[in-house]
Amino acid sequence: MESGSAASAPEETAGNAPEDTVRRGRVRLRRAAVLAVPATLVAAGLAVLTAQGALGVQFAISGMPFTVTATDLDGTGFEQFGALDTMAEGSPNAGDTGGQVLVVTSAIKNATLTKLCQSVDLGGTNLLITAGGGKDKVTATDLTTDSTELSGNADFGNIEIGNDASTLTKAGVKGPIGVFSQQADTVHIGDLRQTNYATTAAVFRLPGLKLRFSDKGC
Repeated sequence: MESGSAASAPEETAGNAPEDTVRRGRVRLRRAAVLAVPATLVAAGLAVLTAQGALGVQFAISGMPFTVTATDLDGTGFEQFGALDTMAEGSPNAGDTGGQVLVVTSAIKNATLTKLCQSVDLGGTNLLITAGGGKDKVTATDLTTDSTELSGNADFGNIEIGNDASTLTKAGVKGPIGVFSQQADTVHIGDLRQTNYATTAAVFRLPGLKLRFSDKGC
């Protein structure tokens, strides 16, 4: 659409061209930011159930990573295994990956998060969501996250390492057969930081939710 309007416009002078280019760039950025808002609001309360009743990522990802941080995450019923996320056909974010991203899926039956922050870089500005900074914490049931990076200080209760992902039982989610996995009765992660491509939850409660644009991410 931009190229069409540019072709019919009068020829620009050399003095005005840089200013007009910057203006058009700002308009594109604002449009991208506005389009991203509904998708993020939906993600805040997303519930996607598989036919088997287990909750997992069953949608085409955008291919845009987002950062999630929390000072503390506490959960019961924890599972973790490798998976492959797929972008929509023809996605401009596919690059040379073939539209697929290798991820680690973490599933938690019941989770509580303190001072949750989520941000996505829209190219010059960040869409920022915060919640759970007061006395009420963020809570989620049947929470899954697909991550390429995860860091923090972790403690597990009754952990099992090396399970076949198709035999997991702690969070009600089963991974692909033949894939390495681990599970535990409980999990605590302090100073959690994740780079995610997808998140789902049956219920996601975000007390004190704030959504805004910022020049800084989480």
